[in-house]
Amino acid sequence: MISAAWKQRPIGELFDIGAGKTMSSAAREGAQKTPFLRTSNVLWDEIDISTVDEMAIPPHELAGKLVELGDLLVCEGGEIGRAAIWNGEIDPMSFQNHLHRLRPLADDVEPRFYVYFLYSAFTQMGIFEGVGNKTTIPNLSRNRLAALEIPHPDLDEQRDITRALSHVRDAIKLHDRSTETAHSLKRAAMRTLFTRGLKGEAQKDTEIGLVPESWEVSTLGGVSNIERGRFLHRPRNEPRFYGGDTPFVQTGDVVRSGGRIREFTQSLNADGVAISRVFPDGTILITIAANIGYTGILQFDSACPDSLVAITPNEKVTAEFLEYWLQTQQPDMDRFASNGTQKNINIQFLLPWPVVVPSLDEQQEIVAILDAIDRKIDLHSKKRAVLDELFKALLHKLMTGEIRISDLDLSALAPARSAEAVA
Repeated sequence: MISAAWKQRPIGELFDIGAGKTMSSAAREGAQKTPFLRTSNVLWDEIDISTVDEMAIPPHELAGKLVELGDLLVCEGGEIGRAAIWNGEIDPMSFQNHLHRLRPLADDVEPRFYVYFLYSAFTQMGIFEGVGNKTTIPNLSRNRLAALEIPHPDLDEQRDITRALSHVRDAIKLHDRSTETAHSLKRAAMRTLFTRGLKGEAQKDTEIGLVPESWEVSTLGGVSNIERGRFLHRPRNEPRFYGGDTPFVQTGDVVRSGGRIREFTQSLNADGVAISRVFPDGTILITIAANIGYTGILQFDSACPDSLVAITPNEKVTAEFLEYWLQTQQPDMDRFASNGTQKNINIQFLLPWPVVVPSLDEQQEIVAILDAIDRKIDLHSKKRAVLDELFKALLHKLMTGEIRISDLDLSALAPARSAEAVA
């Protein structure tokens, strides 16, 4: 499976493997605490330091429990084998005993090459299946890790492969940042558009806060018809109702839709449709159980279960404007939902929910602005998905030696870097 041109070496011959500090009540309560990394901080090819815990480590132990710039960290538990390089963002930084710290023993080792090899080996090739102890929590012991046979191409090839894969990873991260920037822009635009409008009007104080003087504040029941979806059979997963030609949009499809429901994961046959309810293209769906208040507009006719409510706007509002308004209301709906065995809301909850109503012309202008931002988000998301598939394909082919680095031309990714400033 792996290129015969590469030498195979045990990890223990290429790296010194250090053990982390075990958390204890004494370490938790002691003075002079040091930040430390857990398995939850170590993602594939990325260290997440958004949340870092601390513990007290005795001075005589501390030096051996610290990570240094360039150290390779490998998860013993959780998703075993998950690995990333420490880039020195926080100094000093220690690590817990559920992580292994790998430090090269020779000059011909590029640690990030082995991050990528472990990534492929554990997630694609399955060549290390069974190396975890199958106890209550699967784990990768130091001895098992040290014994793992890994390829050891020459240093130049390690670095060339690492640069190629890093290039794709950087492009992925660029689109992640651009997507988050666009989401932040959308949130800011919504706050302004739904409180100030576009006409420069004076504002008036209402039960939901300041809005432009000419705007009406109505209710969801006052601007739409609200109907609940239906699926009469329990349990809902009875196979005899599925696999037909009628889309069956469910809660997860709405949550993932980003406001426009273009995909579905299940369909109903004639028997299923007979116990469900079909709503037309253009209907707004809102989630009312577990995931509360997420919305999307159907882009096709679809059946819906009783965990969704269908909203059909009347002549006062457009579906697009109302759906964007409801996006801003989701956090409050979730906060006010009844919280029994499972969070839920119902039609009686939704009917009096406040809705701002500008003129239809202003609604259309607001929708045009938000649509433009959504197109930007969608573009980055699609590019990111393509790059993710490219990375997975390259990872497998490079780490097995199926293709060599000299066969690749990744120059098409270069413009993505300069695009960051305008994303």
